[in-house]
Amino acid sequence: MVGMSSRVTCVAGAPGPAVGEAPPALFRDARFVVLNKPAGLPVHAGPRGGASVEDFFPTLSRRRNGPWLAHRLDTDTAGCLVVALTKSALLAAQQAFAAGRAEKIYWAVVQGGPAEASGTIAAPLRKVSGPDGWRMVVDARGQEAVSDWRVLARGPATSLLEVRPRTGRTHQVRVHCAALGCAVMGDAVYGAGGSGGLQLLARSIRLDLAPALSAVAPVPPHMAANCTGA
Repeated sequence: MVGMSSRVTCVAGAPGPAVGEAPPALFRDARFVVLNKPAGLPVHAGPRGGASVEDFFPTLSRRRNGPWLAHRLDTDTAGCLVVALTKSALLAAQQAFAAGRAEKIYWAVVQGGPAEASGTIAAPLRKVSGPDGWRMVVDARGQEAVSDWRVLARGPATSLLEVRPRTGRTHQVRVHCAALGCAVMGDAVYGAGGSGGLQLLARSIRLDLAPALSAVAPVPPHMAANCTGA
């Protein structure tokens, strides 16, 4: 765990899979596989083609039906992605998410940082579309969205935040960080963008099932390289 310091430091995990290789598993049993999804790999195939997580499903299970994504991550977000291997496991995971029995923790390297050491942001989110595409905005007419956050470390120009979303809205962590005045580094939609990729990691996930599912993702090299404040 990264502690409070004058500089933000992260220890990088092993490099991600080579092109064409399935993401490595962080957890596996007869019900689920938790993949360490690399940044840049979409979970679904897009209209322009290219690899996706779903392309690797045949390597995860020989069952006639499935596997299924139990939830989703943005293309540029790395980390824990739960895949259900059976239909009963999928339903159990969906029920756990819906009932608030899923604990998700994100790590985000952000520009600047909040003044406080920790807090909670309750900012409803609504999807809006325009000529340049769609995005989520904070709007009282939107769906409830609540995130708990704390500062793990601070640097001269960046901070490392731990964010625990209580709800599962699209782009929730990214929008809430921007609403705090410290957008995620590399976020071209809700921040200033920049090189190095989106500095957001689905660090860990736990589903309150019997038996429980629990996994922790290592910090990817592309994120660790930008963890040290300039």
